[in-house]
Amino acid sequence: MWLPWPLPAGWLVSGFAGAGDERTGARATIVALSGPNPLGGPGDMLIVAEDPGTGLGAGLAGLDAVDPGAGFATAQPSAAASIGNRDVPLWLVDSPDRAVFAGEAQACWLWLVLWPETAGCLLIDPIELRDLRDPSQNLDLPFGAPSPRLAS
Repeated sequence: MWLPWPLPAGWLVSGFAGAGDERTGARATIVALSGPNPLGGPGDMLIVAEDPGTGLGAGLAGLDAVDPGAGFATAQPSAAASIGNRDVPLWLVDSPDRAVFAGEAQACWLWLVLWPETAGCLLIDPIELRDLRDPSQNLDLPFGAPSPRLAS
C-alpha cells in the first residue's frame, strides 16, 4: 500500500480499498487521492499495488485484461517513482479516457491511474512513494471526501 509523500500540493487522501478473500488475504490494495489537476479542474489518482494476475489495476485502467498487455515495457519508461532507495520505472499504458502508468515494484504490479488524462502531468517529475505498511511511518495524513472512484 503506497502513498506519494509529500502529497502533491492541495491533494488529499480520499480512501483505501483492497481485494482478496479470507483464504488468501489481500491480493491488491488501492490508495485514492483527490486534488487539483495542475492543468485545471479537479483530479483523482488511484495507486494500486497488486499481485500479478489479479487484474484490479487493469480493470481500473479500463482494460479488458489482467495486465498492461502486449508490448508493455518495450520502450523507454514514461515516468518514474521511487520507493525507499529504489527507482521504479513506469510505462504509459493505453487507456481510453485517463492517464495510466504501470511498473513493477517489490514483486507487485504498481499502477497509477489518474483522471482526467491531463492529470498525468503530475508524473513529469519522479514521484516518491512511501509504504504505508511500514510501522515506522509517522505521517499526518490529510483526508478529504471519499473518492467516488472506489465505489465501482
